[in-house]
Amino acid sequence: MNEEGVIKFNCIWIKQAPLNIELIKELNTWRDKLYRLKLLGATKDGIGYGNISCRYKEHFIISGSGTGKLKHLTNEHYATVTNYSVQENTLTAVGPVIASSESLTHAVIYKSQPTINGVFHVHHFALWKKLLNKIPTTHIDVAYGTPAMANEIVRLFEETDLALKKIFVMAGHEEGIVSFGKDVNEAGHLLLAALRAL
Repeated sequence: MNEEGVIKFNCIWIKQAPLNIELIKELNTWRDKLYRLKLLGATKDGIGYGNISCRYKEHFIISGSGTGKLKHLTNEHYATVTNYSVQENTLTAVGPVIASSESLTHAVIYKSQPTINGVFHVHHFALWKKLLNKIPTTHIDVAYGTPAMANEIVRLFEETDLALKKIFVMAGHEEGIVSFGKDVNEAGHLLLAALRAL
């Protein structure tokens, strides 16, 4: 069974009006680039993949669940994650859409390093295969969007040079690669550099 895009945490969704467009302008510019490169998109079955986020005050803004299949996003397609608990597998998000299925992953990255302000989760099989076990890599038996994945990312920060590399591979989530940086530009340029080196 294809579980791509399935939300695996308990999401408390508070439906609200969209954010001011200026808050997602830079993030959305990168989203357009990643979509053109097919690093975000949809499977042949029409299931969206990939998600992006940026820190917003003490919270973070993330693309909504299932939005990968859309060619262009507006402020109607982003949610703000305001609270989460890895232990309880819960997450609270406000906005016009439900937060991405990878929101717990983004949350724990932001918590791990206060200097991180942008996180991108993309899919690219050739790049994934090349980087697998060559850079920080999660255990193969850890599924995306779960407390186990959140804990696995904490492990990578503690046991590998992830804080320096700012990119890792999800071994148990075929094609899944995550980059992050001091801003969305650094997160994006890390991916572009990795692609150029293919």
